Amino acid sequence: MREEIWVEKYRPMKLDDVFGQDETVERLKSYVTSKNLPHLLFTGPPGVGKTASAVSIARELFGEFWNENFTELNASDERGIDIVRNKIKTFAKTAPIGGASFKIIFLDEADALTNDAQSALRRTMEKYSGNCRFILSCNYSSKIIEPIQSRCAIYRFRSLTDDAIEKRVKYIAEQENLTITDDGLKALVYVAGGDMRKAVNSLQAAAFIQKDIDEETIYKITATARPEDVLDLIQTALAGEFKSAREKLNALVFEQGLSADDVMNQVYRALFKIDNLSDSEMIQLIDAVGETDFRITEGANEKIQLEALIAHFALLRRNN
Repeated sequence: MREEIWVEKYRPMKLDDVFGQDETVERLKSYVTSKNLPHLLFTGPPGVGKTASAVSIARELFGEFWNENFTELNASDERGIDIVRNKIKTFAKTAPIGGASFKIIFLDEADALTNDAQSALRRTMEKYSGNCRFILSCNYSSKIIEPIQSRCAIYRFRSLTDDAIEKRVKYIAEQENLTITDDGLKALVYVAGGDMRKAVNSLQAAAFIQKDIDEETIYKITATARPEDVLDLIQTALAGEFKSAREKLNALVFEQGLSADDVMNQVYRALFKIDNLSDSEMIQLIDAVGETDFRITEGANEKIQLEALIAHFALLRRNN
């Protein structure tokens, strides 16, 4: 029997199954009750329920005909104006099926569309609003042009709480006959960082190795450093022990196989766990992390930039 991907296997089928977005879900339910909805814009980080909510709305509105009256397109695959002129317009101009009064086009990662494509989309939304509704999903609403934003009801999905992820992970573990230790559950929540999709994928990856899952398995399978190791790296650097901190950094990057992005994200999260930093020191450190992250994104040498960052940490208190 072929193993199913758990993200799809446990994807919410109705709005009540969407985790951690109670206020947003309650408002979306009112559209299902009234059998009508405006154009919608879902914005928020990955893995928090935007796509699941869009599909659930279609399922509950259209019942058995939801597949015929709903189409999902990913704007990151085709970013140009042709996707609007061809695929979107073709679906939008056809009549709905099964007695439905309109169809739904779900456009995922809409912030990847070019400005020209977004302008064309705005005109399509106006022209076919009689028999078609649009649900746009994006990570950053600031990348959506204002004329589209003004035509949509905007819903902001927040990162999921640790409790929401923990509850869902426990449920899936029970369904799959897995045993997960308390420290393993804590590690899984840390690795997920508010992203349910990442939590479920990490759990499935760990389950391929063993049925009894602990923190060691989670950190190994996700190539994530232990939070205490990252905290130790930062505190060593802040103590002015640059050579020792550099050795710890190399152990994380080379021995554990972490990417520079992984290190930067974990360093940023760990900064807020340090109690003895003044506001001034915290400001300087976050500014340095932001600058280093930008340089790495722009293509600078990762090793040099990471070592320059811990050098900055080591100099902080000496300069102050």
